[in-house]
Amino acid sequence: MALVILPGLNNLIEDISEEKKLPPNIVEAALREALLKGYEKYRRTFYIGISDDPFDEEYFSNFDVGLDLDEEGYRILSSKIIVEEVDSEDHQISLSEVKQVAEDAQIGDTVVLDVTPEKDDFGRMAASTTKQVLAQKLRDQQRKMIQEEFADLEDPVLTARVIRFERQSVIMGVSSGIGRPEVEAELPKRDQLPNDNYRANATFKVFLKEVSEIARKGPQLFVSRSNAGLVVYLFENEVPEIQEGTVKIVAVSREANPPSRSVGPRTKVAVDSVEKEVDPVGACIGARGARIQQVVNELRGEKIDVVKWSSDPIQYILNSLSPAKVDLVRLVDPEGQHAHVLVPPDQLSLAIGREGQNVRLAARLTGWKIDVKNSHEYDQEAEDQAVSELIIQREDEENLQREAELRLEAEQAERAAEDARLRELYPLPEDDQEYGEEQYEDGTISENDQSEITQESEILAKEERER
Repeated sequence: MALVILPGLNNLIEDISEEKKLPPNIVEAALREALLKGYEKYRRTFYIGISDDPFDEEYFSNFDVGLDLDEEGYRILSSKIIVEEVDSEDHQISLSEVKQVAEDAQIGDTVVLDVTPEKDDFGRMAASTTKQVLAQKLRDQQRKMIQEEFADLEDPVLTARVIRFERQSVIMGVSSGIGRPEVEAELPKRDQLPNDNYRANATFKVFLKEVSEIARKGPQLFVSRSNAGLVVYLFENEVPEIQEGTVKIVAVSREANPPSRSVGPRTKVAVDSVEKEVDPVGACIGARGARIQQVVNELRGEKIDVVKWSSDPIQYILNSLSPAKVDLVRLVDPEGQHAHVLVPPDQLSLAIGREGQNVRLAARLTGWKIDVKNSHEYDQEAEDQAVSELIIQREDEENLQREAELRLEAEQAERAAEDARLRELYPLPEDDQEYGEEQYEDGTISENDQSEITQESEILAKEERER
């Protein structure tokens, strides 16, 4: 058959490559696969309403599409094996037929033949299938390239530009590096900051939260402005001591979307220094607060508390409640990580924070349950009694949990033993040889043995039904 001409083939490939941000060779491969699927559809249409489709999943595995970019067209090619008698015309060709053009041909050789149908015969359904498959393959290639490009990024923070709005999400354009094309990313409502003004073409720093690996409509990338990783990145870029390793960020507790609008976003950062002479808190704040102000500006005015980390839980809890002044920290249940913090009456509201935000962030930062108490009204005896009851309750819950785990282990062991017994009586196919060698050296089963096995099987089946 003659080459099927596709006018403007080269321009088509170039346009798709530019629009989809895909290399031309990827577009060509997708087009070849789409044309092959279209040919399959063309062949299947001959059997619609006549008989069952005779083509299985691997039937067209020996077919391929050859693109001719110089003449702007394509051919359908079929690889056939030379045989004496032909059983399948799509996969085989007779030796006598080949010898008419190649006298040295032998049985078992493979020849490639042009089986391209006429353009007018290709059919509307086949052409529609080609278009659908091409669009799907291009989407698949886009997803694959995005996954490869963004999944292993060393720097998870990107500069994003607002493109448009979809429902409550912001669609942003992000790039993995200089010279790389922009890719769409979704910033969901829950990952936005209340102080941000998402207007068209505005730029923001965002944290790459997820690269979707499943097929979906819309962007594959999900970014966040509320992730604690964004705070860590901003400090790393503003504080040279963190970059050098002299100062390290130990923990971050962030509430970027408070439960109430009357409470603003707030973050607590615990830092420590490798060298004793370096003040980690001062290094993060900078001269006259210059360094931390850059972070605050990027987060649109979010309040940030930088506190010193300590291996001593009392000191760490005390620091975490900054800027409130604390009289005493009592570790009432060290094993359960429960502490009472006593503060003067005038510091009570500051320690707790508006709607409990300050103490809530301090608890997340330290990992301790913190109860803030008025030091002037604190009844130690009554509080210790209440804590003792909580400890007893916690220990009871832990004991119940351990008992449940032990019961589960015992049940699993019992099931394993029962499975082993059943397997010994009724070997699996892979056990037949070993079972036969050990139990029946002569390779036969007597009638008595067979009767015993049958009886045992009936008993076990009855027990299973009763259970």
